[in-house]
Amino acid sequence: MGFPKDFLWGGATAANQYEGGYLSGGKGLSTLDAITGGNKDQPRMITFKTKEGEIKEVTRSESLPEGAVGYVDPEKYYPSHVATDFYHHYKEDIALFAEMGFKCFRLSISWARICPKGTDEINEEGLKFYEAVFDECLKYGIEPVVTINHFDIPMYLADHYDGWSNRKVIDYFLFFCETIFTRYKEKVKYWMTFNEINFLRSWTQIGIHSSEAQSKYQAVHHLFVASAKAVQLGHQINPDFQIGMMVAYIPSYPMTSRPEDVLEALQFNREQEFYIDVQVKGYYPAHKIKQFEREGITIVKEPEDDAIIAAGTVDYIGFSYYMSTASTANPENVKYVGGNQMPAVKNPYLEESEWGWAVDPLGLRISLARLYDRYNVPLFIVENGFGAVDELTIDGQIIDDYRIDYFARHIAAMKDAVELDGVDLIGYTPWGCIDVVSSGTGEMKKRYGFIYVDMDDNGHGSLKRMKKKSFDWYKQVIASNGENLAK
Repeated sequence: MGFPKDFLWGGATAANQYEGGYLSGGKGLSTLDAITGGNKDQPRMITFKTKEGEIKEVTRSESLPEGAVGYVDPEKYYPSHVATDFYHHYKEDIALFAEMGFKCFRLSISWARICPKGTDEINEEGLKFYEAVFDECLKYGIEPVVTINHFDIPMYLADHYDGWSNRKVIDYFLFFCETIFTRYKEKVKYWMTFNEINFLRSWTQIGIHSSEAQSKYQAVHHLFVASAKAVQLGHQINPDFQIGMMVAYIPSYPMTSRPEDVLEALQFNREQEFYIDVQVKGYYPAHKIKQFEREGITIVKEPEDDAIIAAGTVDYIGFSYYMSTASTANPENVKYVGGNQMPAVKNPYLEESEWGWAVDPLGLRISLARLYDRYNVPLFIVENGFGAVDELTIDGQIIDDYRIDYFARHIAAMKDAVELDGVDLIGYTPWGCIDVVSSGTGEMKKRYGFIYVDMDDNGHGSLKRMKKKSFDWYKQVIASNGENLAK
């Protein structure tokens, strides 16, 4: 049994954390270009200009004042500007992925590289760059898996349209989609519309200035309509396209068997599954409609929106899995630890990473079983990984047995989900297959990759690529189709 013969083993990255090439080749500014570096104790900041012209900053999860615009301060360090420079190293990197045996490579396209302002202006040089990347992948038999939008928006749309709160942005996004679907219709089969759609919020990710729930959910509605229209458009351009959605999935267990804790876990999980419900089932779930009624949130819809969402359901569910959490009706009695984009309750039965993320391989099997039972569509694990400080030995090696152990246990859980639970699993693309800038903290110190990149938290380094011990281990895993997990 085991994994299917055509299982897509690979790795995952994002343009704003990996690509670099800031303003190179006609690229425009994106919101992430105005986000500084940080660490687990110091938050990343948005630098901006007020409408009065003052230069200020707020944390990346906060809102900008009305009328404020993004600003790149030449005195500050912005990790996205160089990142780990895939823009100038793509041939070298893809050759390393091929050496590991990748069957696929998940990457995102920078909207601002194709449409510098996010509008209907096309940058041909940007199109040629991704065409060269896809050709390089295909040369080695690597299937590109493309995230259309990964955690940013062209800064012009944020500053002049208030981002996704403005319905006009749907039209600009569809222009971008039509451009890349048409250009790459013979080179890319697998697409995802929005990365971790349940985590999209604030000026940083969706360009909105308000932090009110009304503004957030109105923007989310526009994202749903845009995704559904993109699915329909993509299938018209090439019926063989497989177009999925992508959610950050963090299963929550009740802290105890008290019914109150069980209810808290139900509500936590439903908040994540709301985003999947809309994009897979094609309608808003009843519990969310009731929440909107209670909180006085009114989603402004065009008459055809519900029909569009119903007709534009996705072909598969892509999701990230890093950790689980726990839920309790008495939050004052528990300890909180680090989490993926949110605080998480400490589970006393689980170990944690240095950044406080719970390590829960069995939670991955639980997630796969839960999602497949609930939706009965193919699943694709498009992010999973272990952030850690990697040390170079005297002879230049990186012995990352901790990472190998993490992956071995998670892949074993995946295999159980396929063999024992009957889950239809398309593939597996571990996060940061090569070292990239951390999205949450802006650090380089927090590394995920099988390939080490010489770059530090302040943007200093040669950008030299070096194989870690996990490189050869993952090569062995792929060659055996997941059967050989031995160190």
